[in-house]
Amino acid sequence: MSLVIPVDEYTTDEWYPGFTPAFGHSPFVVEPFRTFSKQDEKRFWFLDFHCPRGLTPLGTTWLEDSYSWGTQLAAEQMPLPRSRGITQRIAGTHVYSAAISVESRYEIEARTVRSRSHLPGFLRTFDALWNRRVAEIEAGWRHFQRIDVERSSLSELGAMLTEARRYAQRAFEIHFEMMYPLLANHLGFAGMCAELGMDPREVGTFLQGYDTKIMETDRELGRLAAAARDAGLESLFATTEPERLAGTLAAEGGSATAWLSRLGDFLEVYGHRIEGICDVALPSWAEEPAPVLGMVRALLREGAEHDFGAALRQAQAERETAIDAARSRLTRHEQEAFDAGLASVQAANFLRWQDDHSHHIDLRVSLPMRRAALGIAQKAGADRPDDTLFLFCPELSAVASGERSYDEFRSIVEVRRQYFAHWHERRASMPKVLGTVPETVDDPILTEIFGLDERFLRVVTATGRAGAGTTLTGVPAAKGRAMGVARVLTDPDALHRLRPGEVLVCESTSPNWTPAFAAIAACVCDSGGMLSHAAIVGREYGVPTVTACGLATVLVKDGDEVEVDGERGTVTVVRMGAPAGGSGR
Repeated sequence: MSLVIPVDEYTTDEWYPGFTPAFGHSPFVVEPFRTFSKQDEKRFWFLDFHCPRGLTPLGTTWLEDSYSWGTQLAAEQMPLPRSRGITQRIAGTHVYSAAISVESRYEIEARTVRSRSHLPGFLRTFDALWNRRVAEIEAGWRHFQRIDVERSSLSELGAMLTEARRYAQRAFEIHFEMMYPLLANHLGFAGMCAELGMDPREVGTFLQGYDTKIMETDRELGRLAAAARDAGLESLFATTEPERLAGTLAAEGGSATAWLSRLGDFLEVYGHRIEGICDVALPSWAEEPAPVLGMVRALLREGAEHDFGAALRQAQAERETAIDAARSRLTRHEQEAFDAGLASVQAANFLRWQDDHSHHIDLRVSLPMRRAALGIAQKAGADRPDDTLFLFCPELSAVASGERSYDEFRSIVEVRRQYFAHWHERRASMPKVLGTVPETVDDPILTEIFGLDERFLRVVTATGRAGAGTTLTGVPAAKGRAMGVARVLTDPDALHRLRPGEVLVCESTSPNWTPAFAAIAACVCDSGGMLSHAAIVGREYGVPTVTACGLATVLVKDGDEVEVDGERGTVTVVRMGAPAGGSGR
């Protein structure tokens, strides 16, 4: 009998207090995003790692326009043989996702034929296609950068909001248009490698060591840290919390002022990204540089300067060694097939694209909407600069057009703030899965990216506290073994609390977490497969990584000493301890 985890606590018609959308509130391709109903209990839902803070009302546009719409549109256009994309439900402010399965054998076969006819042309033109899509995204970005929000009228900001929402939607149409064929090609090569007797985990090694915009940003962060060390600022960074560093540095004067000028140059180039994925509620680094200052602080704590270039060269050397070793075990005929497949996945490299698309899409396309929303707040006389993030897009558009007065929303905004804070505190205790838990998951997106394999399903309903000697198992994502004190984080807001040599334990990572891999001893994630961000970066930076542990953030506590074996996919609590340096929860 299948295990059923009830959804009753989360069933409601309201998305947030005071907002119940009518059917057709937003367009959809296959199935709209909405709240839970009792009928949803028949399906399998997993707590989505993309939005660990929860979503504000305006933030739900990402689910409607981008995550739901984008996955479903791309899955239909390619099409994916067994999936029509992903749909979501909201529980409080947190998101649960599910694949929309194709059940008909006839339809699966027909979609498979169409998919196979689509893939060769995509792969032949991948570089040109991706470059055109990047140019389109960048042109949109420049358009919004030219808008003077301060001088724009309320109605002009309303128009900007509408344009910015469509811009974000289009960016995610591109995101999934590219992702699904790349993933299909990658998995096809991994399957061929398995048939040739190779460990499919080696495919990630074959594709590592290619430079990306995210790595470029990391190197520049390393140079910022080195400049701070050269300026004699280590002590000041060590004794000041990141939220106060900007003011403290400005008051210090002298070399600190010169370093702040260098920080400004960095932010001008690299600061247009958020500390999360696609969340309009998050400020950019340029707007709020505390995350950058916190990461510089963590790099300074490491003592010796981290050599990002050396890490990249090491990854490249490991790649070539692994490829040579794999080829040496094959016959000439097998080598020809392997070489052809390898050339295809290297030219259309899913791992490299993961980082590049994050730079162009995930980390910044929400910012034009944010700028418009903050501008409307100022023009409409909101009590706080970000009050408009607690309005749904139709409500905010009505304020901008003059159809409704902002005064009508003042009280509900405060209620919604409290609602958001309540659910934010509950994140750590939210069930990892809801509904009917299957025995197996055959959707490659869920297994390879989210890590929802059979082992994950077995452990995810466990309860209790891991004691000394307890071993958790997961996906062996990046090789190596390390021991250290656990730092349990449920969202990136507390990344600056990581100390060198600690073991990062989290739900999942995204590109904004990447610089932390320069300092940590190992990484452990609740979710994520071999193609997750943590797995990719763990391999690139030589950090032992285990993903899809299911309940690591629940069973392991701050201060526990843990051993991470990235070869076997195990995480062992060696010693239970007191929280290290303050709670990360």
